[in-house]
Amino acid sequence: MTETRTMVLNMGPQHPSTHGVLRLVLELDGEVVVRCVPHIGYLHTGMEKIMEAKRYQQAITVTDRMDYLAPMSNNLAFVLSVERLLGVEATDRAQVIRVMMAELTRIKSHLVWLATHALDIGAMSVFLYCFRERERILDLYEMVSGQRMMSSYIRVGGLMADLPEGFERAVRDFLDEFPKRVDEYEDLLTQNKLWLQRTVGVGVLKREEAIALGVSGPALRATGVPWDIRKVWPYSGYDRFHFEISLGNNGDVYDRYRCRIFEMRQSAAIVRQCLDRMPKGPVNIADPKIVPPPKPLVRQSMEALIHHFLLYSQGFTVPPGEAYVPIESPKGEIGFYVVSDGSNTPYRVRVRPPSLLNLQALPRMVGGRMVADVVAVIGSIDIVLGEIDR
Repeated sequence: MTETRTMVLNMGPQHPSTHGVLRLVLELDGEVVVRCVPHIGYLHTGMEKIMEAKRYQQAITVTDRMDYLAPMSNNLAFVLSVERLLGVEATDRAQVIRVMMAELTRIKSHLVWLATHALDIGAMSVFLYCFRERERILDLYEMVSGQRMMSSYIRVGGLMADLPEGFERAVRDFLDEFPKRVDEYEDLLTQNKLWLQRTVGVGVLKREEAIALGVSGPALRATGVPWDIRKVWPYSGYDRFHFEISLGNNGDVYDRYRCRIFEMRQSAAIVRQCLDRMPKGPVNIADPKIVPPPKPLVRQSMEALIHHFLLYSQGFTVPPGEAYVPIESPKGEIGFYVVSDGSNTPYRVRVRPPSLLNLQALPRMVGGRMVADVVAVIGSIDIVLGEIDR
């Protein structure tokens, strides 16, 4: 009588296709996955506790380093919660600029996802194509903030600074070329027989399972659920922009690919709308107790100098209370639950990270599939371990 045994295989935490320090314990029957148990925590940095030890404006720098592929989305989520506690709202110009930078961030994040996901499955050329466009967006980041990644550009009460001269022209030049670039990605992949064999019907997640597991973003919409926070709970004036939600049918790796490709095209359309309707005016609220006074005024007014000194030495205090404002990041719903005790530092910060909740669906997606399919499924979820471990 032949005895059948399963084999336990460790995948990661240093494996390139785990997209960070993710360890998967796979129980295999031959090459078929019987059971998958994700292990996380290798990158834990205690970011939420670090934010609780920093003043509100200082804490923004920590949000950049969570999902380092979408720093301005993280900035926006945290700032919106703090602004709700303060009872303030950014100016019209700041709102539009925030939307524009958030959508450029969505494109940038999706480009890294597509580049690495395609590389995992064996399509090397796509990696080079996507990083070509990503460099253009990083140049735009550098123009507005002086930094290519950790920008901390979106601040409580507005922005770090207004758009520099030449920025609009640079963005329009990018938008003029980008749709053709997305066409190139699709020419390489969308009808490619090898790509279809590796993605269609692989890693299927049913809509009921996705909802029960708290999956959000493109991974949820690929199952056919029309849930996009920009539409259902508009923030920063998203209800004034025209765009469509990406939807899939089967909830497989291929649908998640198609949804993100569609999102990049829609994000580019939103950015163009931002440029076309950009209002004039200040980018910061006129409250010197929250936003530093303009430098020329600091040199002329003793009162302005005092406000400047107090803000940079002590920060500002926030009324006691709690707030949570979710936004639609490139990976799904992200929000910062912020509790204030009336001091100049948050009493409690808790993040709702989309990558962590989306990762919960991985065991459901890979059960009964081949080991090679695990690589394709991980890439299709689009996780960042800096956000998962925090």
